[in-house]
Amino acid sequence: MVPLLLQLAVLGAGLAAAALILISFVAFITAAEVPHHRHEEEKFFLSATGRKEALPSIRDPPTKQLSVVVPSYNEENRLPVMLDEALGYLEERQKYGSDKVRVITLLKNRGKGGAIRMGIFSSRGEKILMADADGATKFPDIEKLEKGLNDLQPWPDQMAIACGSRAHLEKESIAQRSYFRTLLMYGFHFLVWFLCVKGIRDTQCGFKLLTREAASRTFSSLHVERWAFDVELLYIAQFFKIPIAEIAVNWTEIEGSKLVPFWSWLQMGKDLLFIRLRYLTGAWRLEQTRKVN
Repeated sequence: MVPLLLQLAVLGAGLAAAALILISFVAFITAAEVPHHRHEEEKFFLSATGRKEALPSIRDPPTKQLSVVVPSYNEENRLPVMLDEALGYLEERQKYGSDKVRVITLLKNRGKGGAIRMGIFSSRGEKILMADADGATKFPDIEKLEKGLNDLQPWPDQMAIACGSRAHLEKESIAQRSYFRTLLMYGFHFLVWFLCVKGIRDTQCGFKLLTREAASRTFSSLHVERWAFDVELLYIAQFFKIPIAEIAVNWTEIEGSKLVPFWSWLQMGKDLLFIRLRYLTGAWRLEQTRKVN
């Protein structure tokens, strides 16, 4: 009986190793380069007068104190409410003021991460805020992120990131979720910690504030363009030893989410595994001296 169990254990270990090798091989051969290509039409925006003007570059010196990047896809119902709140807040703060809204139209759906990358690369601000179109986090919470960013000073090479976090609301959310969704949530958090990012409890909150230099360094190395892009973003930031603050923010569930709980989490789980394997196998590389391409 014991020899049989030992043989089964050895067989199981061998099959697991073979599966890991196969998955690593698939991850390696399917790895894509950093997607920097930008269609010619995506290099321009329409001004308030209807004129076609060239977008600036993240490599240019900043001309504003803050840029806000809001990825939007079929957000005609939620976006106006969010913009009204954001612009109202910015207009009250003389520190910023609201210059104008610039719409960057992408020729194809690049995913949330891809859309944010295009916005980041066309930003004018010394600091750049990522914010979701649903307005789930109230815009005045930017002050909390600013304080968190300032508390990280001195910033190495002017790089720092403040991440909004909903981790303090976890107990309340568990009470409102099914056991299955709670299990998926804990499974995802474990994979994030085990495979990619240590020390950040909520990697997926869409409210993040970056210095211009940190945005340039991280997004110029980003490969993932779908939902798991936040994880790779923070993985890259930790590799470059960019200081990261996790800041509790207010958050409200807003109807209209495009995430399908089971399938979206399954896709993100696969992305997490592939992120780790692609960096481990050398399919993706990060260079300490890497500059924006």
